[in-house]
Amino acid sequence: MQANIIKMKNMIRGTGVAIVTPFQKSGKIDFKSLANLIEHIIVNKVEFVVALGTTSEAVTLTASEKIEVMDYVIEYVDGRIPIVMGIGGNNTQAVLNTLKSTDFDEISAILSVAPYYNKPNQTGLFQHFSAIAKACPVDVILYNVPGRTSSNISADTVLKLANAHSNIVAVKEASGDFSQIMDIIRKRPEGFAVLSGDDALTYPMMALGADGVISVVANAYPATFSAMVRMMLKKKFDEALEVHYSLLDIINQLFADGNPAGVKAALTILGMSKNYLRLPMVPVNKEVYARLKKLIDNYETPF
Repeated sequence: MQANIIKMKNMIRGTGVAIVTPFQKSGKIDFKSLANLIEHIIVNKVEFVVALGTTSEAVTLTASEKIEVMDYVIEYVDGRIPIVMGIGGNNTQAVLNTLKSTDFDEISAILSVAPYYNKPNQTGLFQHFSAIAKACPVDVILYNVPGRTSSNISADTVLKLANAHSNIVAVKEASGDFSQIMDIIRKRPEGFAVLSGDDALTYPMMALGADGVISVVANAYPATFSAMVRMMLKKKFDEALEVHYSLLDIINQLFADGNPAGVKAALTILGMSKNYLRLPMVPVNKEVYARLKKLIDNYETPF
């Protein structure tokens, strides 16, 4: 069934949030906190949510837990904004099997990370994502994050994929390589979106023509960060710059001792969830937590 899907094509602008998966002390999923987080994000006017991404600790969830999380997210979002689902990996056939077994009713797109560990060349990356695009019944957002995967999707490969497959509609770019990012932005086909995969670089990327962000900090500050992104879309650069710098120290601390450890610490300080992660992830160290708490306790939105 796909009757209720909100199509992502030509709609990927603004702020998407890579939502965390809250856990209880026992290690079980804390669905009550997940509901509160989703509501917090939606009422503060982000454009879409991303479930089962890196920030969700998806690699530590069992197959049945992933289904439970997606079912819960779908039920709680209730069609209010588009939902993107993380489906990726370094075994192409396993990804295709997951696509085949997934019910995409209410899912608008998938976010698919570049294969990690086995380090394919550009031909392998093109063929991997081509196979996914052919098998996927919804839109595909490429996720380029070489710092995690040791596998960079080059600008040429992104553009080749965008031109070859109409359902490859965007790239989440977290390479930090502005030469590569600018190459994609200026040569992309019409309707293909470039999204920041790094909160701290969202302002400069959007100043260069990017369309938005898939954000971590927006778990904690959805209203403020999404407002900055909308300012950038309206070319209100001076106003947006003030917001960018107001959040920059917090953003830097969110990643100082690992993601999602940093944002889970922030959500704990804000009283939204508990500070539990699954191994091999552990909470941030005491120094980072103390710096985050001081920054959050003293933060004032600049508008």
